[in-house]
Amino acid sequence: MSGPRFDLPTIEAETAPWWDAARRGELLIRRCGDCRKAHLYPRPFCPACWSENVTWERAAGTGTLYTWSEVRANDLPPFKGRVPYIAAIVDLDEGPRLETNIVGVTEAELAIGMPVKVDFQTDDEADLTVPVFRPA
Repeated sequence: MSGPRFDLPTIEAETAPWWDAARRGELLIRRCGDCRKAHLYPRPFCPACWSENVTWERAAGTGTLYTWSEVRANDLPPFKGRVPYIAAIVDLDEGPRLETNIVGVTEAELAIGMPVKVDFQTDDEADLTVPVFRPA
């Protein structure tokens, strides 16, 4: 692919463990040692109580579908070549919500609240693995 990639995340020191885990086929969340709430996106403090006592934790990789949208048009590269795709928000069983894609199913087969499980897709060109979800 030529030209800049607009779909790639900026991997920083704080998020690198999350991306490394995805490469290994694991989904991580952060959990506060003080208020015990789990959160995503990865950050060095708890968004609920502002404690810096947060640690990585392996998530079960299961959750429920909160909402979705089937994307049928997207002119930005490289998304144009991926349409249609299902952009979604999943409520992980541990509590956090995650923006993701749903794979292995058509839009007609989706339902709010349906159980989903994590899977991983690798972009060899970008050397990046991303969590996606499919029906459980």
